[in-house]
Amino acid sequence: MSTRLKLSSRSFMLTALLPVPKFVHKNKRMRGVLGDRLIHQCLDIVLDPVKKAAQFGVMLTDTKGNLRYCFTPLAGYIVDTPEAAMLACVGGKTSPITMAMFKQFGDPFRHEPRTAATTLAQLSVVKSKVDPADLQAFFHEAQRFRLNGVSDPFWRNFPLSCPSIFITPELLHYIHKESWDHDVQWCLNIVGESEVDFRFSVLQPTAGSRHFKGGISKLNQVTGRVHRDVQRYLIGIIACAAPSEVTAAIRALMDFRYRVQAYRISDDDIHLISAALSEFHANKDTIIEHGGRLGKGKKVINNWHIPKLELMQGIAPSIKRVGVTIQWTADTTEHAHVSEIKTPAGSTNNNNYDPQICRYLDRAEKCRAFELATSLHEQEDQTALSDSGRSEDDRSDLSDDEDNNNDNAAQPFGPSNLARPSTNYFTISARLSAKQAGTIPSPLHSFVVGSTVVNLSYAPSLRRISVDEAAQRFGLPDLRPALADFLQREAQFGAGFVHPIGGQRRGSRYSNLPFTELQVWYKVRLQNKPIHGNSDVSPAQTLFCTPPSSGAWALGHYDAAIFNVDARSEWPESGLEGHIVGQFCLVMRPLSKTGEKWPWTDRFIAYVQRFDIGAEDVTQLPILKRAKRASGERLGDVVPLSQVRAFAHLIPRFGATADTRLTAYNSFEHSTEFYLNKYFDKNTYFALT
Repeated sequence: MSTRLKLSSRSFMLTALLPVPKFVHKNKRMRGVLGDRLIHQCLDIVLDPVKKAAQFGVMLTDTKGNLRYCFTPLAGYIVDTPEAAMLACVGGKTSPITMAMFKQFGDPFRHEPRTAATTLAQLSVVKSKVDPADLQAFFHEAQRFRLNGVSDPFWRNFPLSCPSIFITPELLHYIHKESWDHDVQWCLNIVGESEVDFRFSVLQPTAGSRHFKGGISKLNQVTGRVHRDVQRYLIGIIACAAPSEVTAAIRALMDFRYRVQAYRISDDDIHLISAALSEFHANKDTIIEHGGRLGKGKKVINNWHIPKLELMQGIAPSIKRVGVTIQWTADTTEHAHVSEIKTPAGSTNNNNYDPQICRYLDRAEKCRAFELATSLHEQEDQTALSDSGRSEDDRSDLSDDEDNNNDNAAQPFGPSNLARPSTNYFTISARLSAKQAGTIPSPLHSFVVGSTVVNLSYAPSLRRISVDEAAQRFGLPDLRPALADFLQREAQFGAGFVHPIGGQRRGSRYSNLPFTELQVWYKVRLQNKPIHGNSDVSPAQTLFCTPPSSGAWALGHYDAAIFNVDARSEWPESGLEGHIVGQFCLVMRPLSKTGEKWPWTDRFIAYVQRFDIGAEDVTQLPILKRAKRASGERLGDVVPLSQVRAFAHLIPRFGATADTRLTAYNSFEHSTEFYLNKYFDKNTYFALT
């Protein structure tokens, strides 16, 4: 499924170009009815072979070359809300999948499904009274049943097909656009635009993620990508500023939104999805009470006539009937307007578009097929050379640039014009670990621990720096005693010991170390496998541990991560049990003295400052506080880098009003309490819920 949804897979093909005529009827509404009828007539013609296959069956070849006797009922039709109403033959302000009308959209339960039999029976009654050729009379009679005037739906003779089933939940509009059009606007109205914008602007930037330095209230051309980015932070942003009941309602909808995007959904998950939606309905009236739902002129809208709220009631039943919701997202089909129409149309002479677009697509497909065949043949030749011992790739290790540019083994061969997948550091780590000892530098700069791969660039940011100088540059006065305690634990318990972060400090600033210098890295890459076990890997996340500088980062740039402190716990299955959240302060590798025997296993280590995990509030986000020693200093320790498990996104706990002295560059260091933001990505969400 994940492969089918990728744009680079080109698994969706152009079937037909539907006409967009200009009707001459003087009544605008009747012109719309004629357009709807034309769409159904076109679909009737285009889908006729599929209808016959659904009725009589057809022989198809499976992936192994075997012939199968198949039937093709209409299982899913990916459309947004207006198109869904047109396909279901219902009028405006009417649900396309149930018998609900606009005054019932806010009900906390699902209404009776609008089945094909129901709609066809209503059309039969209308036809018995009015001739469909009498357009206006037929339309007015159809309105009595809240129908749109289409006399012959394309699905009327499609076996086993029902609009209440094949009109599947569509995430881009049902979920993501709904969040922007409603959830975000409620928050802006209740908390205030300036406060919300300021809180977004002072979040510490995260590599690879959008930073809203100007806030969100004045955004233009908001895309689905922006919708998702805002969802990541919204709950932590409004915490403590919005009334608790409002926060509970928004958070319940966010939980609903994240759960329905899972690639695997069990009966228990469906129960949780329904419970989240019920919790929203139980708290939704407080949104109106606090002035969240406003219309034109900032007047309060005292109703819940929101079509997407009613459509949400159909998601859980749809999952039971046709599978997980993520497969029906319109992200791919919406992009087809560009790849299948806009781009080919740009190569035409702006006359008689249709045949030129089809010719362009046909030639482009032939070129892709040819390039794929030649690239596969080239890969076979390279494999043969490698097997005979004449491979050119016999370098000892991979540098930072090579990690990003040498992709033959890190990703599948394919045509060069396809979108490039994320670098697979799991594959790179497997290649390095398969090398013979002594042929590559040790320790490995890319290694796997559980479902996480840790990657460091081949060249350190600081090739050689003394322990005391590093302590001064990074502001870590207890670095030397922390290293001494680490070595003592290594000597006592062995290299496989899982080190804690905290406890009594036994070393001192005068402790002798078997080394005097360190190599230091300012960045660490972490890559995780999706929690639902898909074959793909998640994009790598870069974490910073950069010392204070004279520029914007005068206090340094440090990210947080989740660390394992109990060998019996596994991430992400165990959640936070056996894990802590810590701030990366220094990533290093000690350099041995010449002729000195190592008392411990050579590997990468990190100085980490711990956060204490407290109880959750109405946001259901873990509350973190900086751990401190009795002296008031931040509590930190040195642990092997192999104990890191995942990136942890933290949102400062702003309180009722955010401190105006905060900026994006100092908010992380000046704040003492944070929310562990489980909504940052799907992996973190499902691991922490």
